[in-house]
Amino acid sequence: MHVNQGGTQTVFNAELIERVARFRGVDEDPTRNLSACPALVLNADYTPLSYYPLSLWPWQTAIKAVFLDRVDIVASYDREVHSPNFDMKIPSVIALRQYVKHSEFPAFTRFNVFLRDRFQCQYCGSTEHLTFDHVTPRRLGGRTTWENIITACAPCNMKKGGRTPKQAAMPVHQTPIRPTSWQLQQHGKLFPPNFLHETWRDWLYWDVELEA
Repeated sequence: MHVNQGGTQTVFNAELIERVARFRGVDEDPTRNLSACPALVLNADYTPLSYYPLSLWPWQTAIKAVFLDRVDIVASYDREVHSPNFDMKIPSVIALRQYVKHSEFPAFTRFNVFLRDRFQCQYCGSTEHLTFDHVTPRRLGGRTTWENIITACAPCNMKKGGRTPKQAAMPVHQTPIRPTSWQLQQHGKLFPPNFLHETWRDWLYWDVELEA
């Protein structure tokens, strides 16, 4: 998959995934704590309900959904739970039987602004000490909307002050827009969690560029 970021192209391949996310192997399963056995939840089309945050259910919720016939088990941990009536491996990947339609637009939150801007200051590109900034300052009539809020690092925020980007000679890397939920999902794929179970691999990265 190729992602355009400010005019540059990033190749999102398996090597990059392995560097960013450490997959836990099944050999660790027999000793893992039950609380460390969440299930990756896929929609009925076998894509994750969300990427960032990743759609995960606690093992208890996953097992309950199985018995209520709301999900199908796609993969399991090598870890079992027992009761007087049954023994069952804990699901590691489950798929909803009924498709859940996503909202067209995400909620306007600080986190979603960061995700839209790929957790980068829109003035200097820094990923440290992030906050948000009004492109047109409020004292000049600027509103708190998707189209006027951007991610900014604290130093750039202070440097810009109550001026417009033009007045401060600080051009914005990308014009802020109201993103769709699909756009945020695409951005979320660039930020995999630090710990992923290997049974999740095929379902999280089904569109990763194949290597010869």
